[in-house]
Amino acid sequence: MAVSSVKLASIIGVLPALDEVIKVCGKSGIFHPDNAMSFYSKNKNFVPLTEGNPYSEPLRKLKDMIKKAGMSLQMVDISDFDVNIKEINDYVNYISNKLGLLIDKKQELLNEIAKQTNALNNISHFVGLDLNLAEIFACKYIKVRFGKLPKESFQKINLRQQDDPYMLFFPCTVGKKACWGIYFAPLENIADVDRKFAGLYFERLWINQIDGTPETEMEIIKGLINKAEQELEAVNKKIESFWKTQKDQCLRFYTKLEEMKAYYGIKKYISKYNESFILVGWIPAEQEDNFSRQLNDVYGIEFSIEKIEDEQRHSPPVSLKNNRFSRPFESFVEMYGLPSYNEIDPTVIVSILYTLLFGIMFGDFGQGIVLSIAGACMWKFKKMMLGKILIRCGFAASVFGLIYGAFFGLEHALDPMYKLLFDLDEKPIDVLAPRTVMTIIVLAVVLGASIIVLAMLLNIISSFRRRNYENAVFDQNGVAGLIFYGSLVFAMGAMTVGFNLMTLPYFWILLILPLLLIFFKEPLGKLLKRETNWKPEKWGEYIVQNSFEMFEILLSYITNTMSFLRVGAYILVHAGMMMVVFTIAQIVPGGIVGYIIVAIAGNAFVITLEGLLVGIQVLRLNFYELFSRFFDGQGRPFMPVRVPEENL
Repeated sequence: MAVSSVKLASIIGVLPALDEVIKVCGKSGIFHPDNAMSFYSKNKNFVPLTEGNPYSEPLRKLKDMIKKAGMSLQMVDISDFDVNIKEINDYVNYISNKLGLLIDKKQELLNEIAKQTNALNNISHFVGLDLNLAEIFACKYIKVRFGKLPKESFQKINLRQQDDPYMLFFPCTVGKKACWGIYFAPLENIADVDRKFAGLYFERLWINQIDGTPETEMEIIKGLINKAEQELEAVNKKIESFWKTQKDQCLRFYTKLEEMKAYYGIKKYISKYNESFILVGWIPAEQEDNFSRQLNDVYGIEFSIEKIEDEQRHSPPVSLKNNRFSRPFESFVEMYGLPSYNEIDPTVIVSILYTLLFGIMFGDFGQGIVLSIAGACMWKFKKMMLGKILIRCGFAASVFGLIYGAFFGLEHALDPMYKLLFDLDEKPIDVLAPRTVMTIIVLAVVLGASIIVLAMLLNIISSFRRRNYENAVFDQNGVAGLIFYGSLVFAMGAMTVGFNLMTLPYFWILLILPLLLIFFKEPLGKLLKRETNWKPEKWGEYIVQNSFEMFEILLSYITNTMSFLRVGAYILVHAGMMMVVFTIAQIVPGGIVGYIIVAIAGNAFVITLEGLLVGIQVLRLNFYELFSRFFDGQGRPFMPVRVPEENL
């Protein structure tokens, strides 16, 4: 339950040494750059280093060209590969020129094949047309149109012919929905005829100039397509041959470009003054010695690595460090927000409470095993972090299922085990027994009150760590709130067993006094900070406003505690839902087969539905009843400069 400790590295040197510094910081894989101006804002001589990344354009150019060629890129080992920017640009230009010519030729052939294929498809609809189309195209005073008409429109042609003798359509191919054919019209009438056919939804097909019949033209087009395909195959072989000879070298240049682009991304954080530069960034505290040794080899720089004192001002980046059990729950914490550097990391607490509450609310031995198996499959095949969480929650549900005696909804299936192992006549807890219901409800409230007290303690610790003494002492979740809430809960608990603690001193010291401290939190906090202007501007306005706030605070203590009633409610709901499933199974027709089908389907439905609902409700309890009391979640992630590992 900790945030990894980081230190601030400040590097000052001459500009000629900058490239070497950037390489060291980038190759280390642990350097998180930060804006140098935010640390040296008082020094007006420093200005941001406005310099473009020289590796961005050649990398883009190389990736685009390889993608067009249909090849793939992946990162390779370049520990013994060292080139400068000129050599990189020369090689990228060489690859681009060679591949560019072949790709242009390939695209030209693909366009030609597409064009001729479209022409072949168009002319195929007119096979069987017993006309020499070359003679028709040669006519100066008659125009011909090739195309298709919807069948409904074709049937209307005869009606239109009575008004216009040129409304003649000669069908060649008749399909289910359309007819392909031609129509003719004199030159002076073609525009009017085109308009009328357009009204019948005629779609014109543009046919190449044909010298002969459609059959002879199809053979010519097929020959053109075959020739283009042969040329395309030859071009593809040239591309493959070229890539085979250049692949290893190209991958090395690609990896070098990705690496240098990532490293030079550091430059946008640098500030300079004349011929000097300054770079600041964060490194893990345990890596200080290793990082220092690498910088010692760079000539022309000075550096310091120190623990930052004013954490709140500079907001160091955060990297969570948790044990194996709690690590999957970091995704829930990050969903709410990362802790600040000096804040408590709640991951361990969340992992314990989430698993515990889920198990309590979803207590079933058999269904818990199914959840764990489902979680294991989600992680193994989909690498979903939720799968790891589900494994833990399913195990907890199985443990509480043993306590409740529930096995796939059968409330007494495990009774023989209790008799054999523990010599018990019945299971330890029968959640549906009338005497147990009230106990479950009371224990749920006690559990909720305990979690709220824990959240208050965490808030006090976290506030003291942040030196926010006003919040630590006088807040509703601070010392004053803890004394009031704890005393009230303790007194009410004592009353249930016959002890009355509500004496006058107890009432005034442990209940009224803490409320007064919360009420006057603002002026008392200013006094604690030794501010001279600690009084409110208008006492009357302050009292009225805070009176409403106090009412809301008191109401929140009650509602937040009562919200944990849902923990007990879900225990009862789970058992009740399974009782309904088996009631339906008993009355459904089909005998034992019908019973088994309903039982399996009902279990699947309950596992899916209630698993989802319980998971959401437990997350809600953690977010709103725990996190909201002590956790701000305003931290920023620790993101060191690293070369991307994904392939293209």
